[in-house]
Amino acid sequence: MKRIIFMGQHGSGKTTLIEVLKGEKIEYRKTQYIDYGEIFMDTPGEYTEANGLGGALAVYSYEADVVGLVLSATDDFCVFHPACAPIANRPVIGIVTKCDEPNARPDLAEMRLELCGCERIFHTSSYSNHGIAELLDYLQ
Repeated sequence: MKRIIFMGQHGSGKTTLIEVLKGEKIEYRKTQYIDYGEIFMDTPGEYTEANGLGGALAVYSYEADVVGLVLSATDDFCVFHPACAPIANRPVIGIVTKCDEPNARPDLAEMRLELCGCERIFHTSSYSNHGIAELLDYLQ
């Protein structure tokens, strides 16, 4: 299975998504450091949000086979710069989370991830398992 590093702002659903991908019970916990798992690498949202911490994400991305940019369908903005994907020398995919929320705009989140240069975009819901099988298949 491909190793993937998840990047995104705090509250975007990275940790919850990883719990579902691993088949674990969903329990909210704040990621405080880069959780260097065997397959799934979880990163604190602050690393994406703060300019001074972005270098850590760049370094850790070299330990992964795939970079996953995570964006919630409920977010009002995108923390990722347009055309940021080409700076990684790994495939960069987009993952839209919280697609089943009442105020979700998965179409807007997808457009933002397309602008980043993601080569493929997955729409997911950690609570209904929508899109989880497709993401797991991609990582095989």
